[in-house]
This record gives sequence, C-alpha cells and structure tokens, in this order.
Amino acid sequence: MEPLLVYFSSKSLNTHRFVLSLDMRSVRIPISMKEEMPAITEPYVLICPTYADDDGSKAVPKQVIRFLNDPRNRELMQGVIASGNRNFGDLFAYSGAVISKKCKVPCLYKFELSGTLEDIKNVKQGMRKLWESLKQTKQQHLMAV
Repeated sequence: MEPLLVYFSSKSLNTHRFVLSLDMRSVRIPISMKEEMPAITEPYVLICPTYADDDGSKAVPKQVIRFLNDPRNRELMQGVIASGNRNFGDLFAYSGAVISKKCKVPCLYKFELSGTLEDIKNVKQGMRKLWESLKQTKQQHLMAV
C-alpha cells in the first residue's frame, strides 16, 4: 500500500504544483461543484488550501466541505496538510485547524503557496513514516485476529 493524497487546488494551481512535486499517488477534488466527487476506498491524507477572510469563517473551500460530507471519505482520512499565505497572520493555513478539529484528525503539516524544496522533503518523509505506521498497525491487527 503506497501513500495516497487527496487534494483540492483552485485555478491558481498552487496546491496542484505542490502535489505534483511530491510524486505520489493523488486524487484531485474537482473545482466544479457540478462534477461528481471522488469516492475514496483507502486511507489517505487530505491537502487543502486556505481561503480565509477576516475571521477565517470561509477557510475551507466549499468543494472540500462537499467531499468531506461523505462519511466514508471522512473515515479514511488519516490527517490533513494545509496551505496558505503567511500574509494572513494567525489565519495562515487555517483550513488545517478547521478540518483537524471537525474531523478529529491531526494537522500534519503547513506550507505556503506552492511550497519549498524543504516542504516537499518534509512531507515525503512524513508520509513515509505515517504509511509505515499504518502498515504496522494493520499487521498487528491481523495477528490479533
């Protein structure tokens, strides 16, 4: 089982460029609300940009909310990685905090715009560690049965 990323990226393509640079399996949440949402059938990490206004009330894109309204998609999420713009101060990558709290998953990482080489390295290492721990947990569960 290789890591899976599910992500949303607007027309700016900042998040899309970051995900492509990770060179991992990925599924993109459609921009158009008219398109069918992907149904995820295995553990994944969500990557979500932040669209914060003055109070952060609209930090999570409506497409991501729609995707997470499917209980199965929420159940399989192992964590969230958030992006944002540091110009928003305390609301930088705030979508990660919102999703983490509402879905009871950890916010694993935050990066700015399209990320840096260091961000790419950190996320790749973190994903490998997370998936290794998922494999170990699955093996332990199978041995207990």
